Amino acid sequence: MNIIRKEWKNLKQKNKALKTTCITSSFIFHIFNPYKTSVMKQLTSLLFILLFTFTILNCQGQDKTVTGTAPEVSTFYFIRHAEKDRSDKTNRNPELTDTGHARAIKWKEVFSNISFDVVYSTDYNRTKQTAQPTATKNNLKLTIYNPRTIDGKAFLKNNKGKTALIVGHSNTTPAFVNAVIGEKQYGDINDSNNANLYIVTIIDNQAQSTVLQIN
Repeated sequence: MNIIRKEWKNLKQKNKALKTTCITSSFIFHIFNPYKTSVMKQLTSLLFILLFTFTILNCQGQDKTVTGTAPEVSTFYFIRHAEKDRSDKTNRNPELTDTGHARAIKWKEVFSNISFDVVYSTDYNRTKQTAQPTATKNNLKLTIYNPRTIDGKAFLKNNKGKTALIVGHSNTTPAFVNAVIGEKQYGDINDSNNANLYIVTIIDNQAQSTVLQIN
C-alpha cells in the first residue's frame, strides 16, 4: 500500500503541473502488477477500477472548478463472452459451459459498484448469457447489436454521457474498442482468453483506454 500511495502522490503532482488529472487514467493500471498472487487478483482488480473511477471523477470536479460546467463523460466496458461449450464442432451457436456461467456471475460481481445505463450483446447464446447477469442486476434488457456493422462514431453519438457494458467476441471486441477510440491499438484476443476487460473513457471527445485481465 505504501508503494500505491507513493505512486499515486507522484501522479497527482504531475497532474498538478499539467493542470489536469485526466491524462493519468490510462496509466494507473500499468504501474502495478495485480496478478502476483491468486488470492489478491479480484480485490486488486476492483481497486484499480475504483482508482480509474476516482480519476475520472477528479477530472470532472477539476474541470467544473475552472469552467463552471462538468465535462461530458462516457465510460464503456468491453468484454468477450465467457467460456463456451465446444463439445459439438458443428454447433455455431453454443451456450456457456458451467465455467462460463460462473464467469458471467463473476463479471456481475466485478461490476457490482458500477451503474450501467445500457448493456449490449451480440445475438448469440454465449454473449447474451455472459451479459445477462449484469443486465439483470441493473434492471436492464439486453440491447442487441450486429458486430459486422460496427460504427464507432455512431456508437459514441448514441451513448454520449452513458456508462455501457459491451459483450462481444475474440475478434469483434478489440475491433469495437479500436473503432471507439479511433485507432488500431488492440489485436484479436487469444482463443483461450476469456478474461480481458477493456475500459474506455471519453471526456470531451478525448479517449483514454486500458485493458485488464480478470481471472
